[in-house]
Amino acid sequence: MSSVTGVRPLLKVALAQDRRNIAPWIVLITALSASSVVAYDWVFPDVASRAKLATTLGTNPALSLIFGPAHDLMSADGFNAWRAGALGVFFAALMAVLIVVRNSRADEDSGQAELLASGVMGRQTRLATAMTMGMLASVTLGVVSWLVTVAVGGGLMNTLALSATFTAAGLMFTGVAAIAAQLGSEARAANTVAVTVLGVAFIARGYVDASQAPAWTAWLTPLGWLEQVKPASGNNLWPLLPALAFAAATAVIAAVLNGRRDFGMGMMAPRRGPAHGGRSATVWGLALRLNRGSLISWLAALAGLGAVFGFLAGPVSDILADGPGGFVPLGGISGTAGPLFAFLVQILSIIAIIAAVFGVQIVLRVYAEEIDHRVEPLLAGSLRRSTYLAGNALVAFAGPALGMLIAGTVLGLVASQAQPGIAVADVIGQAAVTVPAVWVLIALALAAVGANPRVRLVGWLGVVLTFALTILGPLFNLKEVILDISPLRHVPAITVAGTDWTGLAWISAIAALFTAVGFVGFRRRDVI
Repeated sequence: MSSVTGVRPLLKVALAQDRRNIAPWIVLITALSASSVVAYDWVFPDVASRAKLATTLGTNPALSLIFGPAHDLMSADGFNAWRAGALGVFFAALMAVLIVVRNSRADEDSGQAELLASGVMGRQTRLATAMTMGMLASVTLGVVSWLVTVAVGGGLMNTLALSATFTAAGLMFTGVAAIAAQLGSEARAANTVAVTVLGVAFIARGYVDASQAPAWTAWLTPLGWLEQVKPASGNNLWPLLPALAFAAATAVIAAVLNGRRDFGMGMMAPRRGPAHGGRSATVWGLALRLNRGSLISWLAALAGLGAVFGFLAGPVSDILADGPGGFVPLGGISGTAGPLFAFLVQILSIIAIIAAVFGVQIVLRVYAEEIDHRVEPLLAGSLRRSTYLAGNALVAFAGPALGMLIAGTVLGLVASQAQPGIAVADVIGQAAVTVPAVWVLIALALAAVGANPRVRLVGWLGVVLTFALTILGPLFNLKEVILDISPLRHVPAITVAGTDWTGLAWISAIAALFTAVGFVGFRRRDVI
């Protein structure tokens, strides 16, 4: 019997069970690419509108953080490469991470892997199956996105180069996730390790692009390698070779680690719990303890983002000094103290969306604990449902709010060192007034989990929609009534004379309403 005996039957069953989780990712990334081609001629029908687009993007470093450099915005393929390139690569990598960890380490935590191991199966079979699934999903994504985008009008070779970067990103982070699955003490820890690596790579790539650093610095991050393919403007396929070598090397390392670790354990030993449970004797202490690791990780990450983005103040100031006239703030922000502060406001909007992900994650864990049958024993005693939910809601609201204030403080301190004209108090104040917009998205998720968990994905939909409307909405000249759906649209710029606080009051009221819906629904619905 070889170390991979049983891969074929296990792969067949695993694909059948996981295809509903994989398909949405392929559809999402394919739609991101195809919609760019479809919308381009409609939104930018003439040369003048396309030239205006190129000018706007060329003077907005905040967009380079997310989408990378815009090489050619005078064609549909060039616009697609900019809009879908970096985001598609990120989502493809995230898809691969979740697939690999879910089908390898998560099965050990649930006990399913032990049942499978009792049959005829090699030591490396489960890991090989999970990695094969990640690779197949990545290749399928590349093929489907290529065919669909070409079908709606995308160029054959330009789209092929773009789709190849999606596949390469998935292959690379299939290996990263496989290594993380061997390191983490459980599936949650493995996901945290892999997603952290992906986040660092994405932020590093964004920093290099936004600061217009020397060209060689792009090779310091794996996502920078894929950027060198330059779909629709260069179609250089050779940078895919180091990406494939990276994927192969990480796969080998993961296999070696898998052969050396104990079943059900990670290379990193889990932290021991307290000898006595007094510190978590209340539901408030329990909620804090369950989310303590996430709180520490997210707060540190948000502080790091504040520092990284703060360092951009100097380079961005130089860029804006060369041509500030074309700078167009996103999300309706205007009339601020100047282009540099407008840039910092945009950065805080991006951080707010990331902080909302943190809060929604905590809210969705309430339902995860429920389906694991850990909530019903608590409610079987004298604990009231509203009290249990309040403990988790407090952490979900307070954690991101604290993270925004920390990120704003660090951002202001670092930016003020690079540009003395930036007032730290103004940046902190802007971060504070952005918090209610974050609470709207968290409260939306809380309303879904509390009232009807079957629609809990509405929480993530709210985050995605807010990102799309805030970052991309103004570029597509959407109507004001549509852009106003984003809660970040109603965050005032505090440096404007006679600031209108009406919008902030409205989104605060909406957050309170969603929260009330969540509590009323949780009190009335059945608990699993």
